[in-house]
Amino acid sequence: MTRSLLLAAPLLLRALPSVQAWGSLGHETIAYIATNFVSAATKSWAQDLLDDTTTSYLANVATWADSYRYTSEGSFSAEYHFVDANDDPPSSCSVEFERDCPDSGCIISAIANYTSRVGETSLSTTQRQMALKWIIHFLGDIHQPLHDEALAYGANDIDVTFDDSKTNLHHIWDTNMPEQLVGGYSLTDAKSWAKTLTTAIKSGTYKSSAAGWLDGMDIDDAESSALLWAQGSNAYVCSTVMPDGYSVLETGDLSGDYYDGVIDVIKQQIAMSGYRLAAWLDLIATGETGLAEKLKKRDHTSKTRPYVFPPRGWAKRDNEAERQAHARRHSGHRC
Repeated sequence: MTRSLLLAAPLLLRALPSVQAWGSLGHETIAYIATNFVSAATKSWAQDLLDDTTTSYLANVATWADSYRYTSEGSFSAEYHFVDANDDPPSSCSVEFERDCPDSGCIISAIANYTSRVGETSLSTTQRQMALKWIIHFLGDIHQPLHDEALAYGANDIDVTFDDSKTNLHHIWDTNMPEQLVGGYSLTDAKSWAKTLTTAIKSGTYKSSAAGWLDGMDIDDAESSALLWAQGSNAYVCSTVMPDGYSVLETGDLSGDYYDGVIDVIKQQIAMSGYRLAAWLDLIATGETGLAEKLKKRDHTSKTRPYVFPPRGWAKRDNEAERQAHARRHSGHRC
């Protein structure tokens, strides 16, 4: 791909927000929240690896994974943005790794895989940098409930109306509702929303619950941690996204009462994702995080982490062409 096309890709994606979980606004907001909470040591580590000393060092790469997935060399990663939970909403919501994550991978195994790879000093700087960019993005994706659901291709095939425009249910969760709340989707908008949510975590609405968001977080069992996050997000498909089924959502305009009923969950998921991302990056970079004393780990004496999980069917491949040939596109989801 030429340099001009690489530069144009993020602009194209910003113009077509339906291809991104949470849209650029959500992902960049999550990144800014994480920036507000990571330790100084983590900040230095991430800025060095990303070769970016600006204050937007995480936000600047927050949507890279969505750009990369639409390139020929990055198409293998498309299915890593979600897990297709084969449950039965609104009657029953659940995510089971063995049932829902195919041999070629899903967002749960992707988070575990790239968490391992980002610290492997035997890999090139480029490979470790890509791993970090995937982690930043996938911790956002996994907190969008419809990225943890198989029904109707993650609700992409549920046609709805929002603000007099025809779209789909997945899209309004990704983009329309966050942007209606904030009033835009620029980097400045993301930074402002992140400031508001950071205050809510430190001293407002989420102060009493934020520590609990880190329950079950274990850097040495990244797969189980990611599964827990997916299960928490998926539960909202039954309780909030479509508590009365999806057919009732296909009539009327969802920018009114429906929006009012779900927007608090969207705000919480964005805040939670950013806070968890900060703690996760702390654990990767230093082995501990000041966000919760109970998450402090044993002595962190090496930057190199061995694989601590065997993702089913996911061999350790350094060659991207080989990985792409191995991966098959998961047929249960579009986003």
